[in-house]
Amino acid sequence: MAWVVRGEFRKLWVGQLVSASGSAITTVALPLVAVVTLQASAVEMGVLAALTLLPHLLFGLPAGVWVDRWSLRRVLVVSDVGRAVLLGSVPLAAAVGSLHMWQLYVVAVLTGALTLLSDTASMTLQPALVPREDLMRANSAVLLNLNIASTAGPSVTGFLVQVVSAPFAIVFDAASYVVSAVASYLIREPPRGPAAGPGVQLTAGLRTLFGHPVLRPLVVSATIGAIAGSLQGPLVVLYLVRERHWPAGLVGVAITVFGVAAVAGSLVVPAWTRRLGIGRAYISGQLLASLSGVALALGAGPFIYLGQALSGLGMSLFGVPQRTVRQSLAPPHLLGQVSATWRTLVIGGQSLGALTSGLLATTIGIRPTLILSTYGILTGALVATLSPIRTVRTLPEQAGDPVAGKDDKQEIR
Repeated sequence: MAWVVRGEFRKLWVGQLVSASGSAITTVALPLVAVVTLQASAVEMGVLAALTLLPHLLFGLPAGVWVDRWSLRRVLVVSDVGRAVLLGSVPLAAAVGSLHMWQLYVVAVLTGALTLLSDTASMTLQPALVPREDLMRANSAVLLNLNIASTAGPSVTGFLVQVVSAPFAIVFDAASYVVSAVASYLIREPPRGPAAGPGVQLTAGLRTLFGHPVLRPLVVSATIGAIAGSLQGPLVVLYLVRERHWPAGLVGVAITVFGVAAVAGSLVVPAWTRRLGIGRAYISGQLLASLSGVALALGAGPFIYLGQALSGLGMSLFGVPQRTVRQSLAPPHLLGQVSATWRTLVIGGQSLGALTSGLLATTIGIRPTLILSTYGILTGALVATLSPIRTVRTLPEQAGDPVAGKDDKQEIR
């Protein structure tokens, strides 16, 4: 990735790598604080998990408007500093014996809101820091950060929790945001075009996504895939432990296989996209990701490991193309709103799927739910296959502004 991780983008990339590594620690450590330190109930754990996603559902649309009007570098710095302070309050309160669940709730919802702003700002800033011809590879580098962090994070967190306890493991995440804030502060933000005026509505992102012949099926396909894919997430460990009677070690290996395959996918996706074309690369990723549910349902160890590997690989193969197409086609002055709207739909879909998975598993069983998730992801792939996405081979040209009533043009070959 050295050939693309250069210039001002290098500072953004380094900051994201450090903060993603810290966030991977907190993703595991914060629930452990609730369970081990505060003896949280199942209901309290559900509330904590829900509050982490709640800002994306409540503030996704206005967050896009704010990001499109503010300095992107300032959003990144303030978000990083804010998360460092919020997370740092957890070990501090634990040290003086005053940590309570209400504090974890506050930290979860506020850090979730700041993460929404930061992720939207970084996605909006990236196309301004990277030449158009390198945008696909830059997105591959960004996804590589996340995949490495999410793969190594649980193991590192387990070690830290054993050594310093769960609350104090979060210190490392707080420190990571300080480093990220410094890296973001050093970015020289390019001049931006005219910001969206005060008359732009919260629905501008929705109208841009659903008013374009390529973005519309892309967001529908991705949202269906997100809902279906999230049916699996809460059930994988439960299925392997209770129905397949796997020991914890083998479960950990299966999860690690997924992460390693996702890292590999981040490295090969630029070449894969050049070979197949952007649209077909996206569809192939969804097809591979759909295989995990069937492989789990089959129950045999080799199939499960193979399914996890193909699913991890597929996640990268569809994630990078859709992100790049979205950045390429959205009007620059609305990119923040488009990115935030996308997150609202997709992450909102994931939360809906996660809530539904438990109900389905209780009603029809875990194995049928896993198979149903496969059909759902295939449905998302079918939407893309029957749309103009399939014919998009190279990076589309900048679209017009559908909100302003201009014609959209994209390069479809």
